Amino acid sequence: MIQRKDYEHATVILSCFRPENSNGQTEYHAMITISDCLLPYSRQAEILLNALAEIRADSGPDTGIIFKRYFLSDAANQAPLLMNYELDNPEGAVSVVEQAPLNGSKIALWVYLATGMQTRTLSSGLYECRHGAYRHLWLGSAANHAKDSERQTRILLNDYVMQLASEGCLLADNCIRTWLFVNEPDLNYGGMVKARNEVFVTQNLTDATHFITSTGIGGRQADPQVLVQMDAYAIDGISREQIHYLYAPAHLNRTSDYGVSFERGCYVDYGDRRHVFISGTASINNKGEIMHRGDVVAQCHRMWENVEALLAEGGCSFDDCMQMIVYLRDPADYAIVRQLFEVRFPDKPWVIVLAKVCRSGWLIEMETIAVKAQQSEWSTF
Repeated sequence: MIQRKDYEHATVILSCFRPENSNGQTEYHAMITISDCLLPYSRQAEILLNALAEIRADSGPDTGIIFKRYFLSDAANQAPLLMNYELDNPEGAVSVVEQAPLNGSKIALWVYLATGMQTRTLSSGLYECRHGAYRHLWLGSAANHAKDSERQTRILLNDYVMQLASEGCLLADNCIRTWLFVNEPDLNYGGMVKARNEVFVTQNLTDATHFITSTGIGGRQADPQVLVQMDAYAIDGISREQIHYLYAPAHLNRTSDYGVSFERGCYVDYGDRRHVFISGTASINNKGEIMHRGDVVAQCHRMWENVEALLAEGGCSFDDCMQMIVYLRDPADYAIVRQLFEVRFPDKPWVIVLAKVCRSGWLIEMETIAVKAQQSEWSTF
């Protein structure tokens, strides 16, 4: 179910998954964007946070915020206001990244909510959302000040391994999704990749086992010394049999073919639903070659084709997608890409942001999360 709400100077697109079992957890994904781009940042942030409060109130007292990602146009100047708000209203794991919303506004927000979850911040620094047999563990905006992107990534991943270990979890068994935001990826992406490859080997994550669904994309933090920041999602209580990786080999190759280590996507089965996570996906073929160089429209269509193939392998389609994040390298491509998405996905929660894709020939990339009802022997979500 999709709802659109137009507030004064803001638009909210809200997707809802409500299981057939009335006792099951309802999930919401909302994308909040500002429609009056001439307002100062403080006013835009106020409007966005008021819209968030209304979503929170309308969804009922049993609904809690699980995760929030703020997209900012100038994190150095804008993040402090948000951090003050978050200190006063601590709920959910929080990610703040400079990836300017390309509609011309200064701020946008993706927020994930669910009913019936017991939530708290753990001593490990992870944000726990507990229900039934599972603990959903979220991490937002992890960062450090090591010398370069390789060392920062190595510390990020090793620290995360220790955080998971303190919760009785393993990177290989429990981590479902990561996001790595790289400041100036044309300069720093290689260091991130090298560190990730090397740390993954120590955690039994190889081409012969599996990697982790991930997006590695341009993005920066308010602190200019941070070259890489990370968000992550893991599940305690999950079994290996519940996690399946997606390849779509007729459309895409293994990422290890060109020296990186992430999965194209994965799905997680519960007793009442399936969650599908699609990594950042671009215009690529099954030989690892960039398709349609210089043509953002053709790249967009090939990107959709690749994502659709991954979703189909997971038993889903675009109809099941709860949210989409679209990354553009060149802001001049925004008008045509917005038009393409408005025609194909007029009612989906999506946002288009400015972010350099890891290869200069890729003009566009997207990721998505889908949810579909099902019945299986596993414990319900």
